Amino acid sequence: MVAVWHCQEVTSANTAGAVRQGSLRELNLAVVLGRIAAAGRPPSRAAIAADTGLTRATVSAVVDDLIAGRLVAEVDPEPRTGAGRPARGLRLAADGPAGLGLEINVDYLAACVVDLTGAVRHHEVRRADLRPVSPSEALARLVELAGRAHAVADRLGLTLAGATLAVPGLVDAHGLVRLAPNLGWRDVDVPALLAGHPPLTGTVGGVPALTVDNEANLAALGELYAVPGTASFLHVSGEIGIGAGIVLDGVLFRGARGWSGELGHVPVDPAGPRCRCGGRGCLETYAGQEAILGAAGLSEADLPADTAARRLAHLAAAGDRATLDALHAAGNALGVAVAGVVNLLDLDTVVLGGGYATLAPWLRPPVAAELTARVLTAAWAPVSVRAAALGSESAAVGGAGAVVHRIVARPSGWLARRE
Repeated sequence: MVAVWHCQEVTSANTAGAVRQGSLRELNLAVVLGRIAAAGRPPSRAAIAADTGLTRATVSAVVDDLIAGRLVAEVDPEPRTGAGRPARGLRLAADGPAGLGLEINVDYLAACVVDLTGAVRHHEVRRADLRPVSPSEALARLVELAGRAHAVADRLGLTLAGATLAVPGLVDAHGLVRLAPNLGWRDVDVPALLAGHPPLTGTVGGVPALTVDNEANLAALGELYAVPGTASFLHVSGEIGIGAGIVLDGVLFRGARGWSGELGHVPVDPAGPRCRCGGRGCLETYAGQEAILGAAGLSEADLPADTAARRLAHLAAAGDRATLDALHAAGNALGVAVAGVVNLLDLDTVVLGGGYATLAPWLRPPVAAELTARVLTAAWAPVSVRAAALGSESAAVGGAGAVVHRIVARPSGWLARRE
Protein backbone atom coordinates (compact mmCIF):
# COMPACT_ATOMS: atom_id res chain seq x y z
CA MET A 1 0.00 0.00 0.00
CA VAL A 2 1.52 3.30 -1.10
CA ALA A 3 0.80 6.45 0.87
CA VAL A 4 -1.36 8.88 -1.07
CA TRP A 5 -0.24 12.50 -1.11
CA HIS A 6 -2.57 15.03 -2.75
CA CYS A 7 0.29 17.46 -3.07
CA GLN A 8 -0.53 19.23 -6.29
CA GLU A 9 -3.80 20.49 -4.78
CA VAL A 10 -2.12 22.27 -1.86
CA THR A 11 -2.33 26.07 -1.94
CA SER A 12 -1.25 28.87 0.33
CA ALA A 13 -4.86 29.20 1.48
CA ASN A 14 -4.75 25.96 3.46
CA THR A 15 -1.13 25.68 4.49
CA ALA A 16 0.97 27.47 7.06
CA GLY A 17 3.48 28.39 4.40
CA ALA A 18 4.06 27.96 0.71
CA VAL A 19 5.46 24.63 -0.45
CA ARG A 20 8.60 25.03 -2.48
CA GLN A 21 8.29 23.79 -6.05
CA GLY A 22 11.40 21.70 -5.62
CA SER A 23 9.97 19.93 -2.56
CA LEU A 24 6.71 19.30 -4.40
CA ARG A 25 8.56 17.70 -7.29
CA GLU A 26 10.59 15.52 -4.92
CA LEU A 27 7.44 14.31 -3.23
CA ASN A 28 5.64 13.57 -6.50
CA LEU A 29 8.65 11.67 -7.82
CA ALA A 30 8.72 9.50 -4.70
CA VAL A 31 4.96 8.88 -4.73
CA VAL A 32 4.87 7.83 -8.39
CA LEU A 33 7.99 5.68 -8.27
CA GLY A 34 6.79 4.05 -5.05
CA ARG A 35 3.47 3.22 -6.70
CA ILE A 36 5.25 1.60 -9.65
CA ALA A 37 7.58 -0.35 -7.34
CA ALA A 38 4.69 -1.67 -5.23
CA ALA A 39 2.44 -2.67 -8.12
CA GLY A 40 1.87 -6.35 -8.80
CA ARG A 41 1.39 -5.60 -12.51
CA PRO A 42 2.81 -2.66 -14.50
CA PRO A 43 0.38 0.23 -13.95
CA SER A 44 -0.47 2.80 -16.59
CA ARG A 45 -0.08 6.53 -16.11
CA ALA A 46 -3.84 6.86 -15.86
CA ALA A 47 -3.98 4.16 -13.16
CA ILE A 48 -1.30 5.95 -11.14
CA ALA A 49 -3.19 9.22 -11.39
CA ALA A 50 -6.39 7.54 -10.20
CA ASP A 51 -4.60 5.75 -7.37
CA THR A 52 -2.62 8.71 -6.05
CA GLY A 53 -4.96 11.61 -6.69
CA LEU A 54 -2.35 13.40 -8.78
CA THR A 55 -3.50 14.95 -12.05
CA ARG A 56 -2.75 13.08 -15.28
CA ALA A 57 -0.55 15.95 -16.43
CA THR A 58 1.50 15.79 -13.23
CA VAL A 59 1.88 12.01 -13.46
CA SER A 60 2.88 12.20 -17.11
CA ALA A 61 5.57 14.80 -16.40
CA VAL A 62 6.91 12.84 -13.43
CA VAL A 63 6.99 9.59 -15.40
CA ASP A 64 8.89 11.30 -18.22
CA ASP A 65 11.51 12.42 -15.69
CA LEU A 66 11.77 8.91 -14.23
CA ILE A 67 12.18 7.36 -17.68
CA ALA A 68 14.85 9.91 -18.63
CA GLY A 69 16.67 9.09 -15.38
CA ARG A 70 16.64 5.34 -16.17
CA LEU A 71 14.48 4.58 -13.14
CA VAL A 72 11.37 3.49 -15.02
CA ALA A 73 10.75 1.70 -18.30
CA GLU A 74 7.61 1.37 -20.37
CA VAL A 75 6.27 -2.05 -21.32
CA ASP A 76 3.86 -2.99 -24.06
CA PRO A 77 0.25 -3.36 -22.91
CA GLU A 78 -1.39 -6.75 -22.63
CA PRO A 79 -3.63 -7.61 -25.61
CA ARG A 80 -7.27 -6.87 -24.98
CA THR A 81 -10.54 -6.82 -26.84
CA GLY A 82 -12.98 -3.93 -27.00
CA ALA A 83 -12.82 -0.30 -27.92
CA GLY A 84 -9.99 2.02 -27.05
CA ARG A 85 -6.26 1.79 -27.25
CA PRO A 86 -4.67 -0.06 -24.31
CA ALA A 87 -2.25 2.03 -22.26
CA ARG A 88 1.41 1.11 -21.88
CA GLY A 89 2.48 -0.14 -18.46
CA LEU A 90 5.34 1.09 -16.29
CA ARG A 91 7.92 -0.94 -14.35
CA LEU A 92 11.17 -0.33 -12.56
CA ALA A 93 14.12 -0.20 -14.96
CA ALA A 94 16.43 -3.20 -14.93
CA ASP A 95 19.21 -1.33 -16.73
CA GLY A 96 19.57 1.79 -14.60
CA PRO A 97 21.05 2.25 -11.13
CA ALA A 98 22.12 -0.71 -9.04
CA GLY A 99 23.38 -1.34 -5.54
CA LEU A 100 26.67 -2.94 -4.55
CA GLY A 101 26.47 -5.18 -1.50
CA LEU A 102 29.69 -6.23 0.24
CA GLU A 103 30.29 -8.50 3.20
CA ILE A 104 33.35 -9.26 5.25
CA ASN A 105 32.94 -12.14 7.66
CA VAL A 106 35.25 -14.36 9.65
CA ASP A 107 35.80 -16.94 6.93
CA TYR A 108 34.71 -15.32 3.69
CA LEU A 109 34.30 -12.14 1.64
CA ALA A 110 31.35 -11.50 -0.65
CA ALA A 111 30.19 -8.99 -3.24
CA CYS A 112 26.93 -8.74 -5.14
CA VAL A 113 25.10 -6.38 -7.48
CA VAL A 114 21.33 -5.89 -7.26
CA ASP A 115 19.41 -3.87 -9.83
CA LEU A 116 16.46 -1.59 -9.16
CA THR A 117 13.97 -4.44 -9.63
CA GLY A 118 15.65 -6.43 -6.84
CA ALA A 119 17.25 -8.98 -9.16
CA VAL A 120 20.74 -10.20 -8.20
CA ARG A 121 22.89 -9.62 -11.27
CA HIS A 122 26.24 -10.69 -9.83
CA HIS A 123 27.37 -12.58 -6.75
CA GLU A 124 30.85 -13.69 -5.77
CA VAL A 125 32.15 -15.30 -2.57
CA ARG A 126 35.81 -15.78 -1.69
CA ARG A 127 36.56 -18.20 1.14
CA ALA A 128 39.41 -17.19 3.46
CA ASP A 129 40.16 -17.21 7.18
CA LEU A 130 40.37 -13.50 7.99
CA ARG A 131 41.12 -13.80 11.71
CA PRO A 132 44.91 -13.66 11.32
CA VAL A 133 44.65 -10.85 8.76
CA SER A 134 44.83 -7.13 9.61
CA PRO A 135 41.77 -4.99 8.93
CA SER A 136 43.59 -3.08 6.19
CA GLU A 137 44.59 -6.31 4.42
CA ALA A 138 41.09 -7.78 4.73
CA LEU A 139 39.58 -4.62 3.28
CA ALA A 140 42.16 -4.55 0.48
CA ARG A 141 41.00 -8.01 -0.54
CA LEU A 142 37.42 -6.79 -0.43
CA VAL A 143 38.31 -3.92 -2.75
CA GLU A 144 39.35 -6.51 -5.35
CA LEU A 145 35.91 -8.13 -5.20
CA ALA A 146 34.26 -4.72 -5.37
CA GLY A 147 36.31 -3.87 -8.45
CA ARG A 148 35.22 -7.05 -10.22
CA ALA A 149 31.60 -6.38 -9.29
CA HIS A 150 31.94 -2.85 -10.68
CA ALA A 151 33.31 -4.24 -13.94
CA VAL A 152 30.41 -6.68 -14.23
CA ALA A 153 27.92 -3.88 -13.59
CA ASP A 154 29.53 -1.81 -16.35
CA ARG A 155 29.28 -4.72 -18.79
CA LEU A 156 25.60 -5.11 -17.93
CA GLY A 157 24.94 -1.42 -18.52
CA LEU A 158 24.22 -0.77 -14.85
CA THR A 159 25.41 2.24 -12.86
CA LEU A 160 26.38 1.56 -9.27
CA ALA A 161 24.57 4.08 -7.10
CA GLY A 162 26.39 3.24 -3.87
CA ALA A 163 27.64 0.39 -1.73
CA THR A 164 26.82 -1.09 1.65
CA LEU A 165 29.32 -3.16 3.59
CA ALA A 166 28.16 -5.78 6.09
CA VAL A 167 30.46 -6.46 9.07
CA PRO A 168 29.89 -8.96 11.93
CA GLY A 169 30.18 -6.49 14.78
CA LEU A 170 29.10 -3.24 16.40
CA VAL A 171 29.12 -0.40 13.87
CA ASP A 172 28.42 3.24 14.72
CA ALA A 173 26.68 5.81 12.54
CA HIS A 174 29.99 6.92 10.99
CA GLY A 175 31.08 3.45 9.82
CA LEU A 176 33.48 2.91 12.71
CA VAL A 177 33.54 -0.75 13.70
CA ARG A 178 33.64 -0.46 17.47
CA LEU A 179 33.99 -4.18 18.09
CA ALA A 180 33.96 -7.30 15.92
CA PRO A 181 35.18 -9.94 18.39
CA ASN A 182 35.38 -12.85 15.98
CA LEU A 183 37.53 -10.83 13.60
CA GLY A 184 39.58 -9.33 16.42
CA TRP A 185 38.66 -5.80 15.30
CA ARG A 186 38.28 -2.89 17.68
CA ASP A 187 37.72 0.76 16.68
CA VAL A 188 38.43 0.14 12.99
CA ASP A 189 37.66 3.18 10.81
CA VAL A 190 36.48 1.34 7.71
CA PRO A 191 35.68 4.42 5.54
CA ALA A 192 39.15 5.82 6.21
CA LEU A 193 40.83 2.53 5.26
CA LEU A 194 38.82 2.41 2.05
CA ALA A 195 39.52 6.04 1.11
CA GLY A 196 40.63 6.41 -2.48
CA HIS A 197 38.88 3.30 -3.73
CA PRO A 198 35.93 4.27 -5.96
CA PRO A 199 33.03 3.44 -5.93
CA LEU A 200 33.56 3.19 -2.17
CA THR A 201 34.30 6.86 -1.54
CA GLY A 202 32.60 10.19 -2.06
CA THR A 203 28.86 10.82 -2.16
CA VAL A 204 26.01 9.86 -4.49
CA GLY A 205 23.04 12.21 -4.55
CA GLY A 206 24.15 13.72 -1.25
CA VAL A 207 24.46 10.29 0.41
CA PRO A 208 27.84 8.66 1.20
CA ALA A 209 28.82 6.23 -1.53
CA LEU A 210 29.65 3.64 1.15
CA THR A 211 27.72 2.83 4.28
CA VAL A 212 28.80 0.25 6.84
CA ASP A 213 26.33 -1.76 8.88
CA ASN A 214 26.00 -4.86 11.01
CA GLU A 215 25.67 -8.00 8.89
CA ALA A 216 22.68 -9.35 10.82
CA ASN A 217 20.80 -6.08 10.29
CA LEU A 218 21.44 -6.21 6.56
CA ALA A 219 20.50 -9.89 6.41
CA ALA A 220 17.18 -9.02 8.03
CA LEU A 221 16.65 -6.26 5.47
CA GLY A 222 17.43 -8.72 2.69
CA GLU A 223 14.75 -11.04 4.04
CA LEU A 224 12.29 -8.16 4.36
CA TYR A 225 12.88 -7.20 0.72
CA ALA A 226 12.61 -10.82 -0.47
CA VAL A 227 9.48 -11.69 1.55
CA PRO A 228 7.67 -8.37 2.01
CA GLY A 229 4.56 -10.01 3.50
CA THR A 230 6.47 -10.84 6.70
CA ALA A 231 6.08 -7.63 8.68
CA SER A 232 7.65 -8.60 12.03
CA PHE A 233 10.28 -11.26 12.57
CA LEU A 234 13.60 -12.18 14.15
CA HIS A 235 16.30 -13.04 11.62
CA VAL A 236 19.10 -15.10 13.17
CA SER A 237 22.36 -15.29 11.19
CA GLY A 238 24.44 -18.27 12.17
CA GLU A 239 28.09 -18.30 11.13
CA ILE A 240 31.12 -18.48 13.42
CA GLY A 241 29.34 -15.70 15.28
CA ILE A 242 25.60 -15.36 15.77
CA GLY A 243 23.78 -12.12 15.05
CA ALA A 244 20.12 -11.18 14.93
CA GLY A 245 18.17 -8.61 12.98
CA ILE A 246 14.86 -7.48 14.45
CA VAL A 247 12.11 -6.25 12.12
CA LEU A 248 9.00 -4.72 13.70
CA ASP A 249 6.07 -3.70 11.52
CA GLY A 250 8.26 -3.62 8.43
CA VAL A 251 10.99 -1.48 10.01
CA LEU A 252 14.42 -2.62 11.17
CA PHE A 253 14.81 -2.05 14.91
CA ARG A 254 18.32 -0.79 15.64
CA GLY A 255 18.15 0.20 19.30
CA ALA A 256 19.19 3.46 20.94
CA ARG A 257 22.73 3.41 19.48
CA GLY A 258 22.19 1.11 16.51
CA TRP A 259 23.75 -1.90 18.22
CA SER A 260 20.78 -4.18 18.76
CA GLY A 261 20.77 -7.85 17.79
CA GLU A 262 23.88 -9.29 19.49
CA LEU A 263 22.06 -12.56 20.14
CA GLY A 264 25.29 -14.56 20.08
CA HIS A 265 26.34 -12.91 23.34
CA VAL A 266 23.14 -13.61 25.23
CA PRO A 267 24.17 -16.03 28.01
CA VAL A 268 22.63 -19.48 27.85
CA ASP A 269 24.57 -20.64 30.92
CA PRO A 270 26.32 -17.98 33.06
CA ALA A 271 28.76 -20.65 34.25
CA GLY A 272 29.48 -21.91 30.74
CA PRO A 273 32.65 -21.72 28.66
CA ARG A 274 34.51 -18.46 28.09
CA CYS A 275 33.45 -16.55 24.94
CA ARG A 276 35.65 -14.33 22.74
CA CYS A 277 33.69 -11.34 24.00
CA GLY A 278 34.98 -12.00 27.55
CA GLY A 279 31.70 -13.34 28.93
CA ARG A 280 30.78 -16.88 29.84
CA GLY A 281 28.20 -19.23 28.46
CA CYS A 282 27.21 -17.06 25.49
CA LEU A 283 24.95 -18.64 22.89
CA GLU A 284 27.82 -18.50 20.42
CA THR A 285 29.81 -21.00 22.50
CA TYR A 286 26.97 -23.53 22.14
CA ALA A 287 25.45 -22.84 18.72
CA GLY A 288 28.14 -21.04 16.72
CA GLN A 289 29.73 -22.77 13.76
CA GLU A 290 32.90 -23.72 15.63
CA ALA A 291 30.91 -25.10 18.58
CA ILE A 292 28.80 -27.30 16.30
CA LEU A 293 31.86 -28.56 14.42
CA GLY A 294 33.63 -29.38 17.69
CA ALA A 295 30.62 -31.25 19.07
CA ALA A 296 30.42 -33.23 15.83
CA GLY A 297 34.11 -34.17 16.09
CA LEU A 298 35.14 -31.94 13.19
CA SER A 299 37.29 -28.85 12.75
CA GLU A 300 37.69 -26.22 10.05
CA ALA A 301 40.85 -28.03 8.97
CA ASP A 302 38.61 -30.90 7.89
CA LEU A 303 36.81 -28.63 5.42
CA PRO A 304 39.33 -27.55 2.77
CA ALA A 305 36.91 -27.50 -0.14
CA ASP A 306 33.52 -26.90 1.40
CA THR A 307 31.73 -24.66 3.84
CA ALA A 308 31.09 -25.85 7.37
CA ALA A 309 27.32 -25.65 6.97
CA ARG A 310 27.27 -27.71 3.80
CA ARG A 311 29.57 -30.34 5.28
CA LEU A 312 27.45 -30.59 8.41
CA ALA A 313 24.29 -30.83 6.29
CA HIS A 314 25.84 -33.62 4.21
CA LEU A 315 26.78 -35.60 7.32
CA ALA A 316 23.39 -35.01 8.93
CA ALA A 317 21.56 -36.14 5.80
CA ALA A 318 23.70 -39.30 5.81
CA GLY A 319 22.62 -40.00 9.41
CA ASP A 320 25.93 -39.33 11.14
CA ARG A 321 25.02 -39.62 14.84
CA ALA A 322 27.64 -37.19 16.18
CA THR A 323 26.54 -34.49 13.73
CA LEU A 324 22.85 -35.03 14.46
CA ASP A 325 23.48 -34.79 18.20
CA ALA A 326 25.58 -31.65 17.75
CA LEU A 327 22.88 -29.95 15.69
CA HIS A 328 20.16 -30.95 18.14
CA ALA A 329 22.13 -29.51 21.07
CA ALA A 330 22.81 -26.31 19.13
CA GLY A 331 19.14 -26.03 18.25
CA ASN A 332 18.16 -26.42 21.89
CA ALA A 333 20.52 -23.62 22.96
CA LEU A 334 19.36 -21.42 20.11
CA GLY A 335 15.73 -22.03 21.03
CA VAL A 336 16.36 -21.01 24.64
CA ALA A 337 17.88 -17.69 23.59
CA VAL A 338 15.31 -16.98 20.89
CA ALA A 339 12.41 -17.74 23.23
CA GLY A 340 13.49 -14.87 25.46
CA VAL A 341 13.44 -12.47 22.49
CA VAL A 342 10.02 -13.70 21.37
CA ASN A 343 8.58 -13.33 24.88
CA LEU A 344 9.97 -9.80 25.09
CA LEU A 345 8.94 -8.52 21.66
CA ASP A 346 5.89 -10.66 20.78
CA LEU A 347 7.24 -11.82 17.42
CA ASP A 348 5.44 -14.49 15.41
CA THR A 349 8.24 -15.54 13.05
CA VAL A 350 11.84 -16.68 13.49
CA VAL A 351 14.00 -16.85 10.36
CA LEU A 352 17.13 -19.01 10.29
CA GLY A 353 19.69 -17.32 8.05
CA GLY A 354 23.37 -17.50 7.18
CA GLY A 355 24.72 -21.00 7.73
CA TYR A 356 21.61 -21.79 9.75
CA ALA A 357 19.54 -21.68 6.56
CA THR A 358 21.45 -24.69 5.22
CA LEU A 359 21.07 -26.48 8.56
CA ALA A 360 17.42 -25.53 9.08
CA PRO A 361 16.02 -29.07 8.55
CA TRP A 362 17.90 -30.20 11.69
CA LEU A 363 17.90 -27.00 13.74
CA ARG A 364 14.25 -26.13 13.27
CA PRO A 365 12.70 -29.01 15.31
CA PRO A 366 14.65 -28.34 18.55
CA VAL A 367 14.26 -24.56 18.15
CA ALA A 368 10.52 -24.94 17.65
CA ALA A 369 10.29 -27.31 20.62
CA GLU A 370 11.98 -24.80 22.92
CA LEU A 371 9.73 -22.01 21.67
CA THR A 372 6.66 -24.14 22.32
CA ALA A 373 7.85 -24.91 25.84
CA ARG A 374 9.09 -21.42 26.77
CA VAL A 375 6.99 -18.82 24.94
CA LEU A 376 4.02 -17.92 27.14
CA THR A 377 1.62 -17.40 24.25
CA ALA A 378 2.70 -20.43 22.20
CA ALA A 379 -0.40 -22.49 23.07
CA TRP A 380 -2.74 -20.17 21.13
CA ALA A 381 -0.26 -18.21 19.00
CA PRO A 382 2.46 -20.59 17.70
CA VAL A 383 5.72 -19.12 16.48
CA SER A 384 6.75 -19.96 12.92
CA VAL A 385 10.36 -21.07 12.37
CA ARG A 386 11.65 -21.18 8.79
CA ALA A 387 14.80 -20.93 6.71
CA ALA A 388 15.73 -17.57 5.18
CA ALA A 389 14.56 -17.07 1.62
CA LEU A 390 18.01 -15.80 0.60
CA GLY A 391 19.99 -18.32 2.64
CA SER A 392 23.58 -17.35 3.28
CA GLU A 393 23.42 -14.51 0.72
CA SER A 394 21.07 -12.39 2.84
CA ALA A 395 23.58 -9.84 4.17
CA ALA A 396 25.25 -8.92 0.88
CA VAL A 397 21.92 -8.88 -0.98
CA GLY A 398 20.33 -6.87 1.81
CA GLY A 399 23.17 -4.36 1.64
CA ALA A 400 22.78 -3.91 -2.11
CA GLY A 401 19.02 -3.77 -1.70
CA ALA A 402 19.37 -0.98 0.85
CA VAL A 403 21.04 1.14 -1.83
CA VAL A 404 18.28 0.69 -4.41
CA HIS A 405 15.54 1.10 -1.81
CA ARG A 406 17.01 4.51 -0.94
CA ILE A 407 16.65 5.47 -4.59
CA VAL A 408 13.02 4.34 -4.70
CA ALA A 409 12.30 6.25 -1.50
CA ARG A 410 14.06 9.42 -2.75
CA PRO A 411 14.51 9.33 -6.53
CA SER A 412 15.24 13.06 -6.66
CA GLY A 413 18.72 12.41 -5.29
CA TRP A 414 19.55 10.06 -8.14
CA LEU A 415 18.03 12.35 -10.76
CA ALA A 416 19.95 15.36 -9.40
CA ARG A 417 23.18 13.42 -9.80
CA ARG A 418 22.41 12.88 -13.49
CA GLU A 419 21.17 16.40 -14.30
